[in-house]
Amino acid sequence: MTDLQSRVESVLSTPTNDELPPETLDIVDELLSALERGEVRAAERDEENRWRAVPWVKRGILLGFRAGAVVDMSPAGESPFRFYDKRPYPTQNIPLEQGVRIVPGGSTIRRGAHVGKGVVCMPPMYVNVGAWVGAGTMVDSHALVGSCAQVGERVHLSAAAQLGGVLEPVNAAPVVIEDDVFVGGNCGVYEGTVVRERAVLAAGVILTRGVPVYDLVNERVIRAGGERPLEIPAGAVVVPGSRAVTGDWAAEQGLSLYAPMIVKYRDAGTDAATALESALR
Repeated sequence: MTDLQSRVESVLSTPTNDELPPETLDIVDELLSALERGEVRAAERDEENRWRAVPWVKRGILLGFRAGAVVDMSPAGESPFRFYDKRPYPTQNIPLEQGVRIVPGGSTIRRGAHVGKGVVCMPPMYVNVGAWVGAGTMVDSHALVGSCAQVGERVHLSAAAQLGGVLEPVNAAPVVIEDDVFVGGNCGVYEGTVVRERAVLAAGVILTRGVPVYDLVNERVIRAGGERPLEIPAGAVVVPGSRAVTGDWAAEQGLSLYAPMIVKYRDAGTDAATALESALR
């Protein structure tokens, strides 16, 4: 992909007020196709097992918004539904042989997203540009996989789960959900949080850079800091909780703050509770 990267970066060097080269949209289309095939990714794991953004890929995606005009993407015929978006980013035309199961009812996978074989999409859900969804994952109703978010294999994103996306700044790493993670209903994972393999997020857990996580098993507090994202350890079982607010007035009012807590680490009992019915696949 060195050649593609060099061509993307060559176009990106065009001054903002200058006209882009005529081949720009072809280069963007090539990048989006490479993302869909999984040949390039918006984030990658380094040798120290840390997830890093791939800035040239994210800049290339942004280039498509700069270069593309807004066009009519409405369905053919006299449909009452009208859609207008940037030309390079229509919904994906996913062929049957790709092995993705998309249940009727309003689900959308945008161009430039990789969706692996055996992924199940329950309506309505949305996968945005630059995202990666690994094989065998379920994306349930009303779930969102934000731009450039990375989701591993055999993950379950339950109903209304939200994975935040990030295109800018280009050096900011997106949300990462590793293999075999269970994300409960109405969970929200934002601001580059990394959830390591086989972790379980109970329904309603919200994870951001500014929210510390209390590990009751190991008696420690897990925080983001500097370039280090909030990171949920492998196999951790996280539930919503609260902690008392300090100060006399706060104590008098009985106030508390939201505090996600690790109450255990995954075991055979947890695996049984989070197993997906094979019939649903």
